[in-house]
Amino acid sequence: MQVKLEVNGKSCEATVEARTTLADCLRHELMLTGTHVGCEHGVCGACTVIVDGAAVRSCLMLAVQAVGHSVVTVEGISLPEGLTDLQASFRRNHALQCGFCTPGMLTTAHALLTHEPDASEERIRDVLSGNLCRCTGYIPIVQAVLEAREAYRPKS
Repeated sequence: MQVKLEVNGKSCEATVEARTTLADCLRHELMLTGTHVGCEHGVCGACTVIVDGAAVRSCLMLAVQAVGHSVVTVEGISLPEGLTDLQASFRRNHALQCGFCTPGMLTTAHALLTHEPDASEERIRDVLSGNLCRCTGYIPIVQAVLEAREAYRPKS
């Protein structure tokens, strides 16, 4: 099947089998390898991308289901000139170690803070609880997201 997708604000086309997941399409057809594939059951959160503003497990969504929707990957929330405030906060707080969960954590946190820039620590912990990390113990990740909230607040 030929699919036309909007990924990171750009129109993209790929030829995929009908059963191809969005994660596999992003990684293997569009070469956006920042989206990681872990469990392939929607449990670990490593494959999280943003679809129409919501954090979505791309291993559970077919590429054909993304047609007509806006998809943003971790590459799409990055800046060509350097780290975003969220990424810089992850760095300052040592919120990554092996880095496997990091793209999913970043996209999940970005989606949350875009809609809830004043999210409480409890809310952040709740939302991030769907993303598994075997290295950090979550404390630095939560601290990084708490610190990054200011960058998402409307400027007056």
